[in-house]
Amino acid sequence: MIHLRIRAAILACCAALIVSIAGGAATPREPHPVKTLKVTLLSTMLADAPKTHDQVGEWGFAALLESDGHKILIDTGAQPETVRMNARSLHVDLCEVQDVVLTHHHSDHTTGLMTLRRDCMAKHPQALSRVHVATGIFWLRRAAATGLAASGQRDASEQGERNPMIAIRKEFEATGGLFIEHNEPIELYPGIWLTGPIERKFPEENYGKGLVVISSHGTIPDNVPEDQSVVVEREHGLIVITGCGHAGIVNIVTRSNTIIPGQRLYAVIGGLHLFDATDLTLDWTADRLKGFGLEYLVGAHCTGIEAVYRLRNRIGLDRKTAVVGAVGATFVLGEGIHPGAIAQ
Repeated sequence: MIHLRIRAAILACCAALIVSIAGGAATPREPHPVKTLKVTLLSTMLADAPKTHDQVGEWGFAALLESDGHKILIDTGAQPETVRMNARSLHVDLCEVQDVVLTHHHSDHTTGLMTLRRDCMAKHPQALSRVHVATGIFWLRRAAATGLAASGQRDASEQGERNPMIAIRKEFEATGGLFIEHNEPIELYPGIWLTGPIERKFPEENYGKGLVVISSHGTIPDNVPEDQSVVVEREHGLIVITGCGHAGIVNIVTRSNTIIPGQRLYAVIGGLHLFDATDLTLDWTADRLKGFGLEYLVGAHCTGIEAVYRLRNRIGLDRKTAVVGAVGATFVLGEGIHPGAIAQ
């Protein structure tokens, strides 16, 4: 009888443990809304500074995120010196930053990394030393016509490699820097998330054609599978920061809502790769963003000037809440957009 009682007690404890674990899995995620946020554009096509004339525009993207004492550099521009030069003009010290997010492999987002790292590391060895990337960023790229022939080769230099991250990886790691590869969402700091690769639920083809990826899954068309975004959780709303939005902004926001459910879309900042989109695509995108509850839009880089205005009008935003992003423009939580002189 005693043995039966002991056995029953053990079974009851195990059952309670299983219920506890199951209940824990179903427990809603504890929110971590940020208290402060400032995003400053450091690389995009439109350059401001009517008084100093010392900021530079380029076909590229970079932005500095500052939130609750944390700083993250998102992308590094297209030319080696652009972000460094613009940061100095804006009195932004990137040598205080340790974390970098590269949204994808394209050179207009990655070229400035080594210049910035070398510029800072002598003074601050940990500056810009930790780079967050998504799975696929180091996969080999080829022109579609030669991709199949090259798929069995691993020597990038002999087979016309089109991915600049292959070379950058070797240079960066030689400085003691670390690449951290993510294949799923991760909370980098409280309230600051990285999406990782994004599911393409909707058929947004916001990327160029003509390249193939040589991956562990074989040779496939390059739809920039590693494209990722930064998502910031504020109270009652999400802020999404994109590099090019190759995954499609609707796919990105849809993914963001699964990472941090039950939140409206507060702001979108960055490139959306809609500069050559059709009127039908722009209308569809605007309607979706309006449905998400979008309140602020800073359309930089490859979004396109006309596309920003089309989105603004259809969503029902105005010149204070939707602008073309310029170098030096900022978005500040609680204040909104400070667009600079050229975009106001």
